[in-house]
Amino acid sequence: MRNIWTIAKREYDTYFNSPLAYVVAFSILLPMGIYFALIMFVSSQQAMMGGPAPETSPINWLFVFLMIFLSPALTMRLLSDEARMGTLELLLTAPIRDFELVAGKWLGSLLFVLAIAALTLVFPIIINNYVTPGIDWMVIISSYLGMILVSAALLALGTGISAIFTNQFAAFFVTLGLFFFLWFMVGLPASYLQEGGDVLNYLSLSTHFSQSMNNGTINLGDIVYYLSLIALGLFTGTTAVEIRRWR
Repeated sequence: MRNIWTIAKREYDTYFNSPLAYVVAFSILLPMGIYFALIMFVSSQQAMMGGPAPETSPINWLFVFLMIFLSPALTMRLLSDEARMGTLELLLTAPIRDFELVAGKWLGSLLFVLAIAALTLVFPIIINNYVTPGIDWMVIISSYLGMILVSAALLALGTGISAIFTNQFAAFFVTLGLFFFLWFMVGLPASYLQEGGDVLNYLSLSTHFSQSMNNGTINLGDIVYYLSLIALGLFTGTTAVEIRRWR
């Protein structure tokens, strides 16, 4: 565990020394800030006519949606760049296990995303002061738990793909294609099928977050789904590193 934390802290610090990380943070926080301002403006206009109170669910959905496109940029260089520059072989000679290396890289990227997510807590705090008697914090907790699980799953899959390639741009596009498929495409045929539609919906990243956790519902099946994707990503990365070790 100490090795995982050491690698994670090193990777976390590396993000703040990279302009790419600031671009990703800016690309998430700016659209969310604009969207939040629009929601508050519309809600203030509707409040005069007895309209509904503003909610954070659309804002959190936007965070996850942006992560589909931006998380590949955070993971593309984690292990592929190490392999390209030859530093991966040096890491493999260190007294660390392959899983610890992959898990540490993944955890470092997750900590960076969690730092960005923590900044978005200002939105529900503002809304809580805006409405009476306040917002339902259980819905907020469920939504943020969903945000964390989705981000962790995406970053784990991205880390696993990064371990396969030596070219970071190849890792980026393959990861982006996988995320696009899991979010948009895998559940698309479900409405046209008489049988098997439930299976496709279960495999969809969007279904578990948008129709469940972002609305305040925490199901064991949703948690198992995201934990399974995390395990799959870390297993793929560990296997790829082991193959490189024995070449």
